[in-house]
Amino acid sequence: MPSTSHTSAGHGAHPPVPQEASADAGLLSRLSLRFTAWAERWFPDAFVFAAIAVVVVAGAALLNGSSPQAVAKSFGDGFWSLIVFTMQMALVAIGGYVVATSPPAARLIRKLAALPVSGRQAIAYVAAISMILSLFNWGISLIFSALYVRALAGRLDLRMDYRAGGAAAYLGMGATWALGLSSSAAQLQANASSLPKSILDITGVIPFSQTIFLWQSVAMALVLMVVSVAIALWSAPDAEHAVTAQDLGVDLTEAKPVAPESAERRPGEWFERSPLLTLLLCALGFGWLAQEFMAKSPLIAISGLNTYNLLFFMIGLLLHWRPRSFLDAVSSAVPSTAGVIIQFPLYGAIAAMLTGAKGGAGITLSDRVAHLFVSISSVDSFAVVMGAYSAVLGFFIPSGGGKWIIEAPYVMQAANDLKVHLGWAVQVYNAAEALPNLINPFWMLPLLGVLSLKARDIVGFTFLQLLVHAPLVLFMLWAFGRTLSYVAPVMP
Repeated sequence: MPSTSHTSAGHGAHPPVPQEASADAGLLSRLSLRFTAWAERWFPDAFVFAAIAVVVVAGAALLNGSSPQAVAKSFGDGFWSLIVFTMQMALVAIGGYVVATSPPAARLIRKLAALPVSGRQAIAYVAAISMILSLFNWGISLIFSALYVRALAGRLDLRMDYRAGGAAAYLGMGATWALGLSSSAAQLQANASSLPKSILDITGVIPFSQTIFLWQSVAMALVLMVVSVAIALWSAPDAEHAVTAQDLGVDLTEAKPVAPESAERRPGEWFERSPLLTLLLCALGFGWLAQEFMAKSPLIAISGLNTYNLLFFMIGLLLHWRPRSFLDAVSSAVPSTAGVIIQFPLYGAIAAMLTGAKGGAGITLSDRVAHLFVSISSVDSFAVVMGAYSAVLGFFIPSGGGKWIIEAPYVMQAANDLKVHLGWAVQVYNAAEALPNLINPFWMLPLLGVLSLKARDIVGFTFLQLLVHAPLVLFMLWAFGRTLSYVAPVMP
C-alpha cells in the first residue's frame, strides 16, 4: 500500500502548481476548478446531507397530516430495516479493496504500467480499466485504478498529468458502475430477502435479465465507456503542460512492511503466516459456490448479494495467500465503509417515513410524490423526468445505491401507474445516479486517500465529463426506453 505520510485521506497541502498549467487549461476546466475550490470550502460531510434529508422528510410528513407519534414510529421502525443490506454493501467495498491490493494485482499493475507510451495514452488506459472493473465491483475499480495511477506516475520517462489520471481512475464510479454487477439497486431488486416490504409490494422481484442485462443497458454502458475514454484522452494536458505527482509533491514511495520477513515471530503466529487455513477455507467456499452455480442459472446465482460477496471474499483470500496479508488488507479497507455504515440506517428511516407515516386521509408522502410524477410525466417522458430528478437529488444525498431505498417507493409506483417497464425504471435510476458522483466528493474519498490528492485536484476534469454525460445519458434513457414494454410485477 502507498505511504500516507504526505497527506491524510487526500486532505494535505500541496506545493504551488506551476502557473502555466492552469493558464493553458480550457475554459471549462478553469471554471470547474473554481467551482470545486468553492465546494471544498462550503460542501459539508455527506452524513449531514442524509441527516438533513431525514429532517426534511419528517417535516413534510407532518405537513402531510401525519401525527408526531406516527412519524417517530416510522423513523424507528425503518432505522434498522436495512441492516442486512448495509452489511452486504460494506462487504462489497471491503471485497473489492482486498482483491485490488493483493500481490497478484500489484504485479498486474506493474505490467500494465509499462504499456502506455505517452501521458495522454496512460490516462486513456486508466479510464478504460476503471470503467471495465466497475461493472464487476466498484471497490476494485476505485482502489485498483488509484494504484495503477500511482504506478504510472512513478515512471520517470512518462509525463502524465497526475490530476487527470486521478479523474480517469474515478470514471468507473462516475460513469458505469451502476450499470453492472456493482449496481446495488439491481442487486436489491433481484433479492426478495433484501428488499424492504414497502418496496417489494410495489415492484415484486426484478431479475438481472430485466435490468443490467437488457441489451439497451449494455449498449448504454458501451456508449458511455467510449465517450468517457475519448474525453479523458482529449482533455488531458500534454507533456509540456502536465502537472505530475512530483510537481504536486506526492510521495510515491511504498510503505515499508510493519514486520520484515526476517523478524522473529511468536509460534502463535504460524497459522497467520501459513497458507494452510487459506486453502481449507477456499476449498469450502469455492465448493459451495460451485454447487450454487450448478444448481441455478448463473445470472440468478450471481444476483444474490451473499453469493457475490462470498465470491470476492474467497478470491481475495486466495490472492493474498496468507491470512496475515488478507487481514491487513481488510483492516485497511474498513475505513472506506464508514459512510455506508452510518448513512444507510438513515436511508431506511427515510423510506419508512415516506411509505409508513400516513396522513389524515391515509395518504403517505410516497403516494403524493408518486401522484405528482404521474401528473407531470407520461410513458414517453418518464425516463427524462425521473433521470433528471434522481441526478439532482444525488448531488445532495451521495449514495452507492442506498438512495434507491428512498426513491423506489414513489418512482416504481409511478412506473406502475404509467405502465413503464419496471426494469428500465431501475436502469433510469442507475444511469442517473452515477452523474452526480462526477463532482460530489463523497465516493472520491477512498481514491483520493490512495492518491494523496484533494477533491479539487480532479473535479475540474470530472466536471467536463459531467457536461457531456448529463445530456447524453438522458437522451439514451429516453431513446432506449421507447423500445421496451411494461411487464407486470412478479411477486415472490
